[in-house]
Amino acid sequence: MSAMTDVMSAQNAYPGGGGESGRTRRLRDLGLNDPSPDEAFDRFAHLAASITRAPIAMVNFINDERQMFRGLYIPPNPAQTQPVEDDTWADRGIAFDLPAREMPLSHGFCPHVVAQRSPLALDDILAYPRFAGNPVVDELGVRAYLGAPLVDDTNTVIGTVCVLDREPRQWGRERLKDIQHLAEALLSEIRLRDNLLAQQQEMFAAFDGSPFPIMLTDGLDNAIRYANAEHAGIFGAPGPYSDLAQAYPQLAAAGLPLAVGEAHRTGRSTVLKDIRVQSYLPGARRAEQVYTFTCTPLRNARTGMVNGVLTVGMDVTAQSRTEEELGTLAALLVDRLQQSGRSPGEMLPPYPQGRPGLSG
Repeated sequence: MSAMTDVMSAQNAYPGGGGESGRTRRLRDLGLNDPSPDEAFDRFAHLAASITRAPIAMVNFINDERQMFRGLYIPPNPAQTQPVEDDTWADRGIAFDLPAREMPLSHGFCPHVVAQRSPLALDDILAYPRFAGNPVVDELGVRAYLGAPLVDDTNTVIGTVCVLDREPRQWGRERLKDIQHLAEALLSEIRLRDNLLAQQQEMFAAFDGSPFPIMLTDGLDNAIRYANAEHAGIFGAPGPYSDLAQAYPQLAAAGLPLAVGEAHRTGRSTVLKDIRVQSYLPGARRAEQVYTFTCTPLRNARTGMVNGVLTVGMDVTAQSRTEEELGTLAALLVDRLQQSGRSPGEMLPPYPQGRPGLSG
């Protein structure tokens, strides 16, 4: 059985909505479902390399489609004596030819660790027929591997801590214990994220009491991370992490996904005026309503990168509302969101739990 088959067959153990595994849903909730670098995980990877005396180390999160190296340590290139400002360790001259912080599930040995929920030590990969043909052996020259699963407090295996070498080596029992202890230590960071998520969910309970429809989308693909009760009542409840255009064809036809995408791409607020929407609710007082939407980007507090967009709608059917009023409301909501715990630009919140139609 290949590593690809291992991890795909194991997905059934973590059922989730929308055709994706519970592991992927968990990574989405934690804000870890992409390969962007994270300085905290980079430092942890450096620690793993130091403790195990391995030249290469990774903190690897694995969803249904790929492996994502949020933490990565690769030895600095000796030819580059002065590091470039703001570079992480992994960016300072990569001698190990890893083109990106992600890999398909068919590459490497972490998918096997996740599927088996147990550590894996390979002293010389070529001595194991099951693993010797893995693409990383020829493509990257990997000859030794040591990895341990990251099992969180929900008993979900979300990834691995692993170290690699380009030469065969005897890892031994001590190194195996080291990598397991490192995996356990890393869970403190995951628990911190869980605590912050709980704080953000409390804040979103207040958003649910707002008379304005509010929606939060994540990434350039406009995946819906949150929609408050007013939004669900007017436009319908989206499926968890569903695509904005697919969830709301009326709003898509009016250009809302384009406005949200522009806010994410440019880092500037966009306004979509006077959008006529047929009422979602049967027996509604008005068959047609007119809305104006303000789409405001959310930024990572540390890097300033845009990670999401908060969209606020205002019903202008029966009364005149100025663009300035709507912009002020949106700015207040964004400020409140970014003041809660860790910036949502670093970790966007999941759907609030327990509300029909919005929880997975």
